[in-house]
Amino acid sequence: MSFHHSVLYQDVLDLLEPRAGGRYVDGTLGDGGHALGVLERSAPDGELLGIDRDPAALGRAQARLATFAERCAFHCSRASQLSQALSARGWPAVDGVVLDFGLSTPQLDDAGRGFSLMHDGPLDMRFDQRQEVSAHDLVNHADEEELVHIIRRYGEDNQARRIARAIIAARPVGSTIQLASVVDQAVGGRRGRRTHPATRTFQALRIAVNEELDEVRDAIDAALEAVGPGGRVVAISFHSLEDRIVKRAFAAAVGVGAERDGYGHPVVPPRFRKLTRRALKGEDRDAHPRARSARLRAVQRLPLPALAADNSSALSPSPAEAPRRS
Repeated sequence: MSFHHSVLYQDVLDLLEPRAGGRYVDGTLGDGGHALGVLERSAPDGELLGIDRDPAALGRAQARLATFAERCAFHCSRASQLSQALSARGWPAVDGVVLDFGLSTPQLDDAGRGFSLMHDGPLDMRFDQRQEVSAHDLVNHADEEELVHIIRRYGEDNQARRIARAIIAARPVGSTIQLASVVDQAVGGRRGRRTHPATRTFQALRIAVNEELDEVRDAIDAALEAVGPGGRVVAISFHSLEDRIVKRAFAAAVGVGAERDGYGHPVVPPRFRKLTRRALKGEDRDAHPRARSARLRAVQRLPLPALAADNSSALSPSPAEAPRRS
């Protein structure tokens, strides 16, 4: 079994700083690439809990991490259900959480999953194939207004109305290649585009099917609650909608926009500090084909004494901050 290279692998490990005896969570386990690095760096007794909503991905990761079986456990659920997974494990808090949102390469490469417009397959797009609603259901049964809403909001495509009408006119639409062709014809082909004209539609449908934006929001909140003093949360997003949610959640955690007293001090001291002043870009930092759109952000929970002693540290850069930022 071959495994793909994890996006921003080195940056994730440098920011997370796994150590011996620590407890860590990979909330979007995928093939287990980041988890493997965490377990190696936290030797000999660091522990890891791997979570993924895709049973197939969980199975691949278990095979990859088999040599660390005594130090890792697995939980099939959404990352947003982190607190339940920790309770089942008996961990009150952890030293770090990694969240790598979006698709993995094996999911894209598996035509039967229906994620890619480059491979002919069924219109599925479910991370967890046990859930009821698939992309096929939305494409063939949603009304025009719902399709317009999905494509415009989640795909950020200004031709959403034209695409929605073309999809409805072409029903029944049964495969990924058929859907890609319908969208291509609706918007007039590539004509100098860097990406296929159906890319945004596929992204929008996938996000809608898996409720991804709600999941990102809830997973970040759960991760921030899960780490103890000194604990770190590292998150990778792959499009602006995800990154905006991560950016705002981390900004709130470090006290940006918080109510201040007459001296300019936060009324409620921040609980975290930024480890990345701005998002780290995957482009030019990583050979992974998906790295071009990757954005990495990280925060660290302040030690308890520092909450009252030094609020200004919430906005201080970390020595772990990578040199190239955007």
